[in-house]
Amino acid sequence: MASISPLSSLWSRPCSAALRRCRYLHHLSLHQLLNASHLSSLTCFSRAQLPLSRPSLSSHNPRLSASYHFVRSSTTATASVTTESEQELTPTSEFTSTKGRIYHETYGCQMNINDMEIVLSIMRNAGYGSTVPDPESAEVIFINTCAIRDNAEQKVWQRLNYFWFLKREWKTNVEIGRSFSVRPPKIVVLGCMAERLKEKILDSDKMVDVVCGPDAYRDLPRLLEEVDYGHKGMNTLLSLEETYADITPVRISSNSISAFVSIMRGCNNMCSFCIVPFTRGRERSRPVESIVKEVHHLYKEGVKEVMLLGQNVNSYNDTSEMEELEPGSNWMLSEGFSSMCKVKNKGLRFADLLARLSDEFPEMRFRFTSPHPKDFPDELLYLMRERYNVCNYIHLPAQSGSSVVLERMRRGYTREAYLELVNKIRDIIPDVGLSSDFICGFCGETEEDHAETLSLVRAVGYDMAYMFAYSMREKTHAHRNYIDDVPEEVKQRRLTELIETFRDSTGHNYDQQIGTVQLVLVEGPNKRAPDTELIGKSDRGHRVSFVNVPMGHSTEGGEIRNAVIGDFVEVKIVSSTKASLFGEALARTTLSGFYSSGTSSRSEKVLAC
Repeated sequence: MASISPLSSLWSRPCSAALRRCRYLHHLSLHQLLNASHLSSLTCFSRAQLPLSRPSLSSHNPRLSASYHFVRSSTTATASVTTESEQELTPTSEFTSTKGRIYHETYGCQMNINDMEIVLSIMRNAGYGSTVPDPESAEVIFINTCAIRDNAEQKVWQRLNYFWFLKREWKTNVEIGRSFSVRPPKIVVLGCMAERLKEKILDSDKMVDVVCGPDAYRDLPRLLEEVDYGHKGMNTLLSLEETYADITPVRISSNSISAFVSIMRGCNNMCSFCIVPFTRGRERSRPVESIVKEVHHLYKEGVKEVMLLGQNVNSYNDTSEMEELEPGSNWMLSEGFSSMCKVKNKGLRFADLLARLSDEFPEMRFRFTSPHPKDFPDELLYLMRERYNVCNYIHLPAQSGSSVVLERMRRGYTREAYLELVNKIRDIIPDVGLSSDFICGFCGETEEDHAETLSLVRAVGYDMAYMFAYSMREKTHAHRNYIDDVPEEVKQRRLTELIETFRDSTGHNYDQQIGTVQLVLVEGPNKRAPDTELIGKSDRGHRVSFVNVPMGHSTEGGEIRNAVIGDFVEVKIVSSTKASLFGEALARTTLSGFYSSGTSSRSEKVLAC
């Protein structure tokens, strides 16, 4: 465990004690004020009398990140943090909830964000109060964790140090106006790190009250009640069935025009470097009907783009709604790919789900992550080409460009098979955007292996890439059978070379968009010019900014107005960088209207413009 940070390092911004005390009192009910024995005096101290400063969240400041964004790989790996966006504290009526208010932080992948939305739904149904934007105001603190790399775990330990301080020194913190909760907070660790470390977290100086794994979130209300009776709560059992299909997530960003929908959980691939099968369990898929129902709910709320999620999303296999199942031997993999885990029965596959969603919701865009290259049969690729609302973007994790390393990783393919799949994808979907994952310095990787990875990046020309130095995880095949023999300085040097190679090779993908007209879903103001420009994503996933001027509608006519968040806008691309595009807004439009020109595919539509 990381050592406890000096408390002096946890604060940096000064804040008036008087303001804190008054803010605290303002949100207490009269009953609480009359019975607040911990308030020895209602006197407000000045800063000169009692110097205080605000807890510094540094790189983990929950106010700095309201949603998860894909990170273009220009730096080394860091954990992504998602918490409540800046908002006012909830009304007094919410504060008097007997079970308490919730603060939450999420580290890691999109699946963790979606899991946190499921947890909030469970807690709301159990009678817990609203969410609050800072841990000092909460009676329950959730931290949803990632165990993929050591760096992510260390950041979680740092945050737990601070949460422990809020609990341990609660009475003093309230008296001086640093904390606003009505009782010491219960600290709950969720997610993959909870599953991986279990007892170690509970035994860490009584820092944590509840540890709950990804398949046990329904048990959280009971576990929290156990804490009231002096017990620690832990449930990290993995399930072969749990998908939370019947739970409607509470969306963290309620005003967003995009949303995550989990369609399957777990992973059967057993790659030698990966901890996911041990923290998330085996694959199981949600019924198609439950997914359609959730997407329909999002559509009614105004969501315009849905990201379908799964640890191995394109191995989706719904066997719950078919009377006669095909044998697993009929499961088709990408040509030249193999799998260690055989499919028992074949149900509705990922292409079937995408076909259903794209038919029923013609004005919604669909993306998906994270897939495995082995599960891209031809029918899925042709469906992506034919359906205008399934985005032309594929995440295709390579991990390495060396067949020797890929075999050691147990990936189920060679360098040659991967490149053949890339060529097939681009033959079928000419304007497709590709991204990938790479690990530098895996066990036994030589300079020759590293050079092959660099050459693969140049050969493919990715739009985005996520690149990391290898971090060995306990319980994995690599931990049991290999030696982490690449020195850390070599890993970091290779990572730097890989990032530079990616940067040098990606510019062409953006330059070739100049002169085309792209359909952009507006996400908000461009932070570099918030008063004059908007920004959004194209079908291919490129970030596109443009000057926000009054414009008409290409298919509906009507008023001329500025575009707003959630609008689809036709943008003619006039310039590019290695990471973004800039264009001229032509008109507002609809998703179906943009692609109704009579051309046979989206690629022809874009090029024809």
